Amino acid sequence: MNRKKLFLWSLYDFANSIVFINFLLYFSQWLVVDRGLSDFWYNASFAISTLLLLLIAPVLAARTDRQGGRLRWLRIATCGTAFCYGAAAISASLDGALGVVVVFFLLAQFFYQLCFVFYNPMIEDIANEQHRTRASGIGQFANALGQVAGILALRPLAHSRLAPLLPAVGAFLILALPMLLMYEESGRHEVKDPSEGSQRDSGPWRRLARLVTVSTAAPLLVAFFLYNDALITVTNNYSIYMDRVFGLPDSTKAIFLLAIVVTNAIGALLSGWLGDRFGPFRTLQGVLLCWCVALPLIALSHSLNVFAATTFVLGALIGAMWATSRSYMSLLLPSREMGYGFSFYTILERCSSFVGPLTWGAVMAGLGTSETSYRTALGLMTVFVVSGLMILSLWRPSGDVHLRKVS
Repeated sequence: MNRKKLFLWSLYDFANSIVFINFLLYFSQWLVVDRGLSDFWYNASFAISTLLLLLIAPVLAARTDRQGGRLRWLRIATCGTAFCYGAAAISASLDGALGVVVVFFLLAQFFYQLCFVFYNPMIEDIANEQHRTRASGIGQFANALGQVAGILALRPLAHSRLAPLLPAVGAFLILALPMLLMYEESGRHEVKDPSEGSQRDSGPWRRLARLVTVSTAAPLLVAFFLYNDALITVTNNYSIYMDRVFGLPDSTKAIFLLAIVVTNAIGALLSGWLGDRFGPFRTLQGVLLCWCVALPLIALSHSLNVFAATTFVLGALIGAMWATSRSYMSLLLPSREMGYGFSFYTILERCSSFVGPLTWGAVMAGLGTSETSYRTALGLMTVFVVSGLMILSLWRPSGDVHLRKVS
């Protein structure tokens, strides 16, 4: 592993998680609970940002795969993230029109997602195949630590749901600078495959179709779209769920989320070791099986103690899922397709917040915002995880030697 690049790469994940966790914890409740934005439109903002990403990111991903420049686009996306998050926080503090605030928040989600289109493929330069899962786990560990630091450092400002937001944006910019200024790209972007010319002419969408239909990574891409959809939907709505179902105050919610991200970090490191030892495929299967048990338990739990214990287990599973999925994808792709394929994995990682949020919002629109509605919506997320696990386990191209080797 290249330790300098791994440190800078992980520090960036640490930085962006600070702004992410504070907006997730405080701004989501300000929109829905304080200002009365419907659950449907709150979740629709994530879906709309996903559609915007689908229109723009494939073209940029294909271009950077051929010509390089991931770091340059990461800088642009980072500036867009900070500006739009900051504009959303300022507009909310000035009691601006709710529609304007939501638009800035939507654009912030778009730029935040766009960052990872260029960030995740950099793992190719950081670690070889034998240590890829461990490097992925360390990156996810840094992400979780950033969430812990973000909650603890800004908790003194939590008397207001808007006060922690601008400091979180500032911390994100400062801590992201080392990656943006000191990271050196390897320059290994030119494709040597003789078919490169025809692939370039066919356009990014047709290349994506081939990636999904004939690549050994296809089962993971489809499965990942489903089970990551459930994870992101649960994450985006969890603070609201705790408010509506258990009536927890913000201080208690912060403690719960803090415990989740701590176990997230533990799960990421543990899965990195397990993935290198037993293989990322088997490790990922085990993680998803645990998800299939944990989600129904949380949805059915009426005891706060049971809810807390299961929630902390879920935190470890979140870190493990992201670490093993990312490393498994990098091992499935041959080196000539690493940049392009991993870019689309990154797009799907963020774009999968589409069906789940709309399903959650539809349950709220149809059944109202009662406790039963929130439990039903959370329980339905298990369907996405089960579907992803079945696809991952049953749809596996048997003739590919590389796939058998990494599984």
